[in-house]
Amino acid sequence: MSRALKVRGPYKGPSGHDHHVREFVRHLARQRIRQQLIDLPEWGPVKLPDAMLDPWFDTLSESVDASAVLHFCMPHQVKIETGFLNVNYTMFEATRIPRSWVQNNLRHDLVILPTPSSKDAWLESGFPEDRIRLCPLGVDPTRFHPAVEPIEFTDRRGRKVLDYRTRILNVSEISPRKNLLGLLRVWIKTTALDDDAILILKLGRFAPGWTLRLMRDLDAMERTIGKTRRESAPVLFIDRLFADSEMPGLFAAATHYWSMSHGEAWDQPMVEAAATGLRLIAPRHSAYTTYLNESIATLIPARRVPAVFAGGGELQGLFEGTDWWEPDEVAASSALRKAVTGADRGSPTARGQIAAEFTWEQATARLIAILEELHERHGVPF
Repeated sequence: MSRALKVRGPYKGPSGHDHHVREFVRHLARQRIRQQLIDLPEWGPVKLPDAMLDPWFDTLSESVDASAVLHFCMPHQVKIETGFLNVNYTMFEATRIPRSWVQNNLRHDLVILPTPSSKDAWLESGFPEDRIRLCPLGVDPTRFHPAVEPIEFTDRRGRKVLDYRTRILNVSEISPRKNLLGLLRVWIKTTALDDDAILILKLGRFAPGWTLRLMRDLDAMERTIGKTRRESAPVLFIDRLFADSEMPGLFAAATHYWSMSHGEAWDQPMVEAAATGLRLIAPRHSAYTTYLNESIATLIPARRVPAVFAGGGELQGLFEGTDWWEPDEVAASSALRKAVTGADRGSPTARGQIAAEFTWEQATARLIAILEELHERHGVPF
């Protein structure tokens, strides 16, 4: 009899979490694992239109004779199913997890995390190491690669984005953790109107009202530094939804990918940018140290500071009492200047390493091995 698994997690939205649920489900199916897929509608208010979703996922609603439930969600969102092994694939972006998460995960049979930085957060919070397994996420280097046809955009002045020599991309939800204000501050202070460069900000829609808040905070920041984005190299804001099939063309439109995040559990767009062959600029902290080093990326020094997540609703409470990282804006400015002037041209990209070590096939094989070990330990069939 073929193996079976019950999967519970968000898969109908545009977030990175929805994306990795879709990818794991696809690749588990390719390994002939029968699945019952259960959506997590409370994950986020924004859903992809039906035309952007593969209808195949909705065919996985029927029960299967599984012994385990794999929950892709935060620990407090797991709904334990009695009579099953309950496994939580989750992550966190700071140095400690909430105390309630420790208690929640102790009720589960296993916790799976993507990177050592997330594991460190669980261990620092007192969670037993023998209840943790590591399984990195992945990327499809046959979809994200340098020869992809780029999507064509124009800036606010009507110039084609592909005509700029340097095209720097960032794909982020609007969140204090993503530090978009810090990124924009460095861009505005470092670049000039006549630089042959553009910053492309693909903004998510996870939290309603945050786009307006970002623009309001950006106006205040410009007044503080005494320079506006209209005096810098252009910034193109994009907030439309993209289907999975469109994302490779978005990355192919750029030459660089840049993050100023305060902390990452993985950062799927950074990995997809790496597979596309873009030059990378990232802080030297959290998940980035798992798959990047100074031979294939420009790494910005960062220091550990108390996490400040004001105005974040439920998420704000999760970050109380923990630390994250503050990227050095002087070092970021220097790295950005090299990118804008072309001084970093000819440097190696991360594509070779990422394509060799972090594919979805490898991630799925690791996940299956973890599930096989768990079933064997409990003496139940997989």
